[in-house]
Amino acid sequence: MPQGDYIDLHRKRNGYRPDHFERKRKKEAREVHKRSKVAQTALGIKGKMFAKKRYAEKAQMKKTLAMHEESSSRRKVDDDVNDGAVPAYLLDRDATTRAKVLSNTVKQKRKEKAGKWDVPLPKVRPVAEDEMFKVIRTGKRKTKQWKRMITKVTFVGQGFTRKPPKYERFIRPSGLRFTKAHVTHPELKCTFNLEIIGVKKNPNGTMYTSLGVITKGTIIEVNVSELGLVTPAGKVVWGKYAQVTNNPENDGCINAVLLV
Repeated sequence: MPQGDYIDLHRKRNGYRPDHFERKRKKEAREVHKRSKVAQTALGIKGKMFAKKRYAEKAQMKKTLAMHEESSSRRKVDDDVNDGAVPAYLLDRDATTRAKVLSNTVKQKRKEKAGKWDVPLPKVRPVAEDEMFKVIRTGKRKTKQWKRMITKVTFVGQGFTRKPPKYERFIRPSGLRFTKAHVTHPELKCTFNLEIIGVKKNPNGTMYTSLGVITKGTIIEVNVSELGLVTPAGKVVWGKYAQVTNNPENDGCINAVLLV
């Protein structure tokens, strides 16, 4: 395991303490009062730095809220009336202005930045290290236990070659290597057999992501060029992300839902 993952490892093996979420909720509730006290008591350069940081946070929050509540509302201008005569054909008009109307694509991009990614499976069961790896005893004296065989489905690139057995730390069995996935388009209600480009994120940790391990809830990138999806600019979409919805090592295939 990488250094610094001992807390995650302990949680995977033993779970959270019974009052963890209640303590977390109370701590978040107290945070407001704590921040308020710091704001009132901070002096000098510390006070200035805190105020500047808080101002930036509030400005960002207002921008985020404004993005979600954008509308093309018409409103009356309450500016000062200009001096001089108004032409007859403008007498019956109110001076109105239209709020800036953004195109749908720009709005969509901003919403994606403002909000978080919404995935079909937001919570998945954590996989313990003992379940993920099988200890391989190797060497002449059979005492070395530094090799691990991955018991889950993995993805490796096209030009992948194994290291010499002497230097190989993690063994990915050929029978559990997959190159294609059954991807369902949620809007079209159709399933396609698409090639996997790579593993974007495994929820169990960065080590499993770098090894290309695919478990339930993993985000993978698939090749959607044959589906004929295009961007608003008219360019063909090459790769899209999809989330794995089954346990591939049990089913013998990868089922995923496209993130659109």
